[in-house]
Amino acid sequence: MNNKAAELKFIGIVESVNELSKIRIFQEFCEGLQNINDFSHLIILYWFHLRDNEQERNVLKVVPKRHKNAPQVGVFASRSPSRPNPIGLCIVELVKIDGCILIVKGLDAFEGSPIIDIKPYLPEEFVLNAKAPEWATHKQA
Repeated sequence: MNNKAAELKFIGIVESVNELSKIRIFQEFCEGLQNINDFSHLIILYWFHLRDNEQERNVLKVVPKRHKNAPQVGVFASRSPSRPNPIGLCIVELVKIDGCILIVKGLDAFEGSPIIDIKPYLPEEFVLNAKAPEWATHKQA
């Protein structure tokens, strides 16, 4: 296996982030949205553009900031935006589609974040018996 870099095409951009966020899909990819409104939720893959530098891409250990009392862990055991490939993933509710604009709820990207891909969320993708360490859950005291 070679270590050749792959080509990545951004398909859109996050235009605004609020309770309802706006994602603009570039015109050349807009027809790929056909029938997306048949799904209530989407998986959004985006680029952590504010972390796309050599220093952040070399981070291999982190203390997860959003979790009180979290231990230092490997970056692949965290949701840190500092990582070798700064890719973010978020499941959002699709509220409305207007041409090439998606209005979504629950987006955790920043304004200006490039969109890498969109996939429909399927209900059977829910993992019932998934486990995580206590520090990573929101059930902490």
